[in-house]
Amino acid sequence: MIDGDTSNVVLAAGKRIAIVGAGAVGSYTGGRMALAGADVTLIDPWPAHIEAIRAQGLQLSGMTPEESHTVKIKAMHVGDVQQIAREQPIDIAFICTISYDTEWATQLIRQYLAPDGVIVSLQNGINEDAIAAHIGADRVLGCIASLIAVELHAPGCVKRLVPAGGAHHTVFHVGELDGRMSPRAEAIAALLRAVDSATVTANLRGERWSKLVVNSMRNGLSAVTGMTGNQRDLDATVRWLGIRLGSQAVRVGQALRLNLFAEQNMQPETLARAGEGDMAARDEIEQLLTAFAHKRSDDQRPSTAHDILRGRRTEIDYINGYVANKGRETGVDASLHVAITELVKKIERGELKPGPGLVAGL
Repeated sequence: MIDGDTSNVVLAAGKRIAIVGAGAVGSYTGGRMALAGADVTLIDPWPAHIEAIRAQGLQLSGMTPEESHTVKIKAMHVGDVQQIAREQPIDIAFICTISYDTEWATQLIRQYLAPDGVIVSLQNGINEDAIAAHIGADRVLGCIASLIAVELHAPGCVKRLVPAGGAHHTVFHVGELDGRMSPRAEAIAALLRAVDSATVTANLRGERWSKLVVNSMRNGLSAVTGMTGNQRDLDATVRWLGIRLGSQAVRVGQALRLNLFAEQNMQPETLARAGEGDMAARDEIEQLLTAFAHKRSDDQRPSTAHDILRGRRTEIDYINGYVANKGRETGVDASLHVAITELVKKIERGELKPGPGLVAGL
């Protein structure tokens, strides 16, 4: 499936697609769609990245030689977006920025949308309502990317660090905010099948939280410990903390009356009970985590850990911090998420350095 299904791009014939935030996920997704023939423009504030793409094309690679491609694709600096006013408007805009950049990215692209144009949130956080506040809920869709694990390792160069999902795992889940199964959601899912497997969901909010559960087990924990994804999941002490974080996140989601589903084969209730001390449940979850650690690249790190390494602001407030806030609202214990959020912020401020010892007492 990694080479995409180009027959699905016909559904986007004549449509102009913009990727606002051409980081790892945005560049990879846009690049694969462009490789299949879609009209895609990457928009990003990092000058070196845009100039590299213009000069040499977007360099895509993965875990097999067959995944390597040089993609000729339109690339635009944020300051050049005004040019679109003299061009064909945007029909589908994917917001792929880090969560705290959602609102300016929405404001940037909204004025260049076609009358029936839509914005799709393809982000880690739960940002659809923030986008809808600027453009209306009827023009917003969400897209969850599950197990895509890509890294922008140099300007113009993106590598995928896990195998393609294909028939084994559905990567993209596209949904309307109100849960209806619309033709436009199916058209966007079909377009994304040029990248990897994709489906339409009637349970966007529940699936968003289910993905957040997994992110909240991993992102902040890797950022705090300095561990790669595999180091984190193969270390018994740190892995146990991740399970407890997942357990609390599940209980908060249940308190919000969301319809949660299994992410990476971890059943929500099993994960919740595992973190609460059920030994059979814990054994099942630990086996799943360790098995997956043997499938991903040893170089894989979640985005929050990359931000720490590069001295960037993280989106911890939209991952563990979001769970912590919803825990307060619902009266459900999310104290571990509070602790991880505080540790990440101390590291951001230079008050602490990442290391496994930071989580020893949690």
